Amino acid sequence: MKVLFIGGTGIISTACAARAIVKGIDLTLLNRGKSARPTAEGAAIIHADIHDIASMRSALAGKDFDAVVDWIAYTPHDVQKDIDLFSGKTGQFVFISSASAYQTPASNLPIRESTPLENPFWDYSRNKIACEELLVAEYRKNKFPFTIVRPSHTYDRTSLPIEGGYTVIDRMLKGKPVIVHGDGTSIWTLTHNTDFAKGFVGLLGNSRARGEIFHITSDEWLTWNQIHNLLGEAAGVTPQLVHIPSDLIAAYDQNIGSSLLGDKTHSAIFDNSKIKQVVPEFVCTVPFSLGAKEIIGWHNAEPSRQKIDPKFDQMCDLLLSNYQKAWLN
Repeated sequence: MKVLFIGGTGIISTACAARAIVKGIDLTLLNRGKSARPTAEGAAIIHADIHDIASMRSALAGKDFDAVVDWIAYTPHDVQKDIDLFSGKTGQFVFISSASAYQTPASNLPIRESTPLENPFWDYSRNKIACEELLVAEYRKNKFPFTIVRPSHTYDRTSLPIEGGYTVIDRMLKGKPVIVHGDGTSIWTLTHNTDFAKGFVGLLGNSRARGEIFHITSDEWLTWNQIHNLLGEAAGVTPQLVHIPSDLIAAYDQNIGSSLLGDKTHSAIFDNSKIKQVVPEFVCTVPFSLGAKEIIGWHNAEPSRQKIDPKFDQMCDLLLSNYQKAWLN
């Protein structure tokens, strides 16, 4: 089976590329060749810019693929270019959406693929919804063979799944207080990228996946307090957690605020029955207790990976100081 990944060097797509090759897929990666991440060994490489249609047509001339996956489509404009490029030229087009597109906050848990799409807080999510609507309309009109995949919070050893990244671990190690949004008890789902890949690769070329929508997540549910404590345990410290309302955090940092209010503030647990039915081999085997040790181990192995964000660190100190003053008054 011939598969094209547009992108293919991100946290999720790297693991999917590696698994695809192990599964015997003839994989081609199309990207600009500028990622710091290494490309999957055994994949063919095409250097082109997806945003340059002439470049894409030239790069893909004479090539055909059983499935095409666009890992870097974020707007309806991006998806329309994919439709124009691949209509009639592939048996399956896979769009990477986002679980943040689901109704936020969800009126019912667990979240299923049938849960309404509505996110009034985050432009990123609304754009993903618009992309999905475009693909569904194209399927109804012209039978464009889409599959939509909605990842939730997927991580690997290089990525700390908390706002602030390694700066938060540095604060833990220095005994400084660490901010956790809300009261830290909202429930979250973290999925290791190698677990996600098991479900995803099973959808490629799968006739039961065409015209269908799937999310792929772990079945392990954790509170944000547990997530921070597991990272602290892996780092060998007991973190000092301070709970601050998400609205207040958003007032200090708009970018973090969009991610919190549009996603992480609200509990998110998922019913994975659909992906398990279509891809029976999908099973998650990396709990976050192991994932946290992998993350800390990777950062400890090379000091240059322990990158501190001074702006985020200063924002935390300012917010904590002001919050403490307001609390005391």
